[in-house]
Amino acid sequence: MISARPVRLTVNGTQTTVTVEPRATLADALRDELHLTGTHLGCEHGVCGACTVIVDGAAVRGCLMLAAQAEGREITTVEGLGSAAHLSALQLAFRKHHALQCGFCTAGILATAHALLTHEPHADEDRIREVISGNLCRCTGYLPIIAAIMEARIAYSDVQCEAAQ
Repeated sequence: MISARPVRLTVNGTQTTVTVEPRATLADALRDELHLTGTHLGCEHGVCGACTVIVDGAAVRGCLMLAAQAEGREITTVEGLGSAAHLSALQLAFRKHHALQCGFCTAGILATAHALLTHEPHADEDRIREVISGNLCRCTGYLPIIAAIMEARIAYSDVQCEAAQ
């Protein structure tokens, strides 16, 4: 029997250690050990994107990454994008455009869009559609999702401009 081991992570800006079996996925560790249930598990094969989180700035499928592989990494979940009292610009845009739908895929789409706009705040609609195509929405309501991401680009562009000054 393989025993559980400690894994050090920085999750949503807080350093923590989880003790997990070597076969535990990052998504399972986030949900089961840290109770960050915003990360959803859909297909558990990396196809649907519901489990997408941000690892060191890149969108990653939480069901395909072992928790042990995240040792020492910085992870942002949907809970780290904003709070109920202070929604992020992306979350506000999703609410404004009714892009939340049933909500199951929303956390993964928000993580994917956040990673995209952080690196490419001027991404055009075609680029946004290309990147979001890796996240499946069973409600099939992509139009409001795309509109929300397009609107949120302004906030990410402003952040990039402030960082450059």
